[in-house]
Amino acid sequence: MRRILALVDGEHYIPVTKEALEKVEEELGELVGAVFIGGTEKIGTPEDVKEKLGVKVWLPEEEGDGPPIDLIEKVVKEHDVDVVLDLSDEPVVSPDDRFLIGSAVLEAGAEYWGPDFRFEPVEFHDVLEKPSMRIIGTGKRVGKTAVSAYACRVLHARGYNPCVVVMGRGGPEEPEVVRGDEIELTPEYLLEQAERGKHAASDHWEDALLSRIPTVGCRRCAGGLAGKTFVTNMVRGAEIANELPTDFVVVEGSGAAVPPIETDAGIITVGAAQPLRHIGGYYGPYRIRMCDLAVVTMCEEPLADEKKVKEVERTVRSVKEGIEVVLTVFRPKPTADVEGKKVVFVTTAPEEVVPKLVEHLEEEYGCEVVGTSPHLSNRPKLMEDLEKYIGEAEVLLTELKAAAVDVATRVALEKGLDVVYVDNVPVAVGGDYDHVGDAVEEVAKLAIERFEG
Repeated sequence: MRRILALVDGEHYIPVTKEALEKVEEELGELVGAVFIGGTEKIGTPEDVKEKLGVKVWLPEEEGDGPPIDLIEKVVKEHDVDVVLDLSDEPVVSPDDRFLIGSAVLEAGAEYWGPDFRFEPVEFHDVLEKPSMRIIGTGKRVGKTAVSAYACRVLHARGYNPCVVVMGRGGPEEPEVVRGDEIELTPEYLLEQAERGKHAASDHWEDALLSRIPTVGCRRCAGGLAGKTFVTNMVRGAEIANELPTDFVVVEGSGAAVPPIETDAGIITVGAAQPLRHIGGYYGPYRIRMCDLAVVTMCEEPLADEKKVKEVERTVRSVKEGIEVVLTVFRPKPTADVEGKKVVFVTTAPEEVVPKLVEHLEEEYGCEVVGTSPHLSNRPKLMEDLEKYIGEAEVLLTELKAAAVDVATRVALEKGLDVVYVDNVPVAVGGDYDHVGDAVEEVAKLAIERFEG
């Protein structure tokens, strides 16, 4: 039988709320009690609710500007609540308030219901037998895979012996192990995989190429508001990770979808260019609350000015007390020498930031960028750009994403160009750390501490 906690307010007459609670017990399950979340229009005082409602009632210790999130979360955890049923209404709670309540409830492991909505938390499967961390994002194209690949490289270089389990929208039917530590992932090899029907630019291939560690590629379809997938084979992927000769597991999400695997710690990737409501509203707070470090990416103009970056940082810190934050920008790093070469550079980066990336490539790596395309995720436009510039180039520089293999690599090899894949390195520009690698390692240490504890 479900254990149910009701949320009630003072904008309903007490007899009306009492009737609703009787219906809860008749139709839905065991009523643990109710949390009073505000409003005084139709009651005397909150104490009247506590005395007359006929069930256990928790009152906030202090009046606040919004719903008593901490109290709700505390009751959920202490009383093994399965469902929080919201029987309040405006003006006590706004739609924004309800998402904040829902984020806390879901993070505490309960479902959040109202008369016309039901939200379920991601079901985390406790299958890993090694210390682990999750890396997730607050949206698509916020640099989550670049942060994950970088984190894996850092952990590998610092002796943690990691593998990574990744889910993607183009992942394999059965989880696929790619031994990035053993095989050479050449453009020809990746194109061969694409010709065999694989999505050779899927995240697990990118991680294997850029991190040179074992990866386990999984698939998923759909992503709910709170990040729950409709189908995924990631549980099996995590079981496979247990069998690999590694000591630490990185579990990587897909877009804003959350991996259904229990981990010991977490990193959230937040895009500074995202609307604030996507970070501090909807179920952005749910994702933030399950992590220990926020890597805020793309903290530069024209994507985000200093004011916006500060607002994003402030929003993240307000969601979870004590979360650490590192502000970053991405800079491209070719995986092979391109000095003195004429290159065409293709990327998923927003078009307005491409000139900065070009400047960095030319200054740091001595190449001449003769053409660019920000349309790596738009095959028709990518083809137009390649046809326009590829005749002037000796080398194709491309991120390993989207159409990087089946279109860009194929065209470049057919035209006799060398293909060099590009890493995106997060560089710290503010926050709690001067080096992103140090922040990542602190999360890894925390994960090990929790695992061993």
